[in-house]
Amino acid sequence: MNKVKTMLCAVFTLMLVNVSTVALADSSNFAGPYVGLSASGYGMQLSGSANTSGGDGTEEVSLGQVAPVTGFEAGYAVPLGSAFLIDIGASMFTGEAKLEFHSDAEQSGTQTDTDGPKNVTFKIDDMFNFYIAPTVVLSDTSSLYVKVGITEADVTVSGDVSSPGLLSGTTWAMGTRTQLESGIFIKTEAGYTDYNAISAVGLGNNISSNNTYSADPTVAFGTVSLGFRF
Repeated sequence: MNKVKTMLCAVFTLMLVNVSTVALADSSNFAGPYVGLSASGYGMQLSGSANTSGGDGTEEVSLGQVAPVTGFEAGYAVPLGSAFLIDIGASMFTGEAKLEFHSDAEQSGTQTDTDGPKNVTFKIDDMFNFYIAPTVVLSDTSSLYVKVGITEADVTVSGDVSSPGLLSGTTWAMGTRTQLESGIFIKTEAGYTDYNAISAVGLGNNISSNNTYSADPTVAFGTVSLGFRF
């Protein structure tokens, strides 16, 4: 992932270097508020571990899922000269990925788990992204941008474990935007989100309070958006 960040930073540096050489660029064609609908292909990698206290040790689990995702975005592009803009916006995506653990632990020290389901499932869905995208205008109809943002997602868990809370991470992406005179635009984008780790512990009813479960999600995506600039 560090290589990807380095590449995006290098691309952004080249964008800044080439701003003065862009011909026939007019940032006003891209400036202003906009809304859009998007279709994405999401590949989510979930790596997780379950540290059970019944003598099973640590169980490593890995799950990769690829799924179509739809979304909505809204933002405002602020012109900074004839060939440069700062795009600030937010987007929402609907989709989900699951990671399941199957625990066979029966007891923890002096505490014995009661009979009942001991499976644990993390489900991640409803992702929200807040971003800033420095943009270079290549012509009256096309531009190139690098995006960095904060992405949050809902996490629900099933099983006799604590709630892990909200998931958050950093999104890096690069894309193009083609703007038509009518106000309609098309965006293509590729990037990834590196989320923080999430964890839960047993509540002591069916799963021992000494049992811990964790997951470390990463998402790579490609997106096509159709929108309108006002």
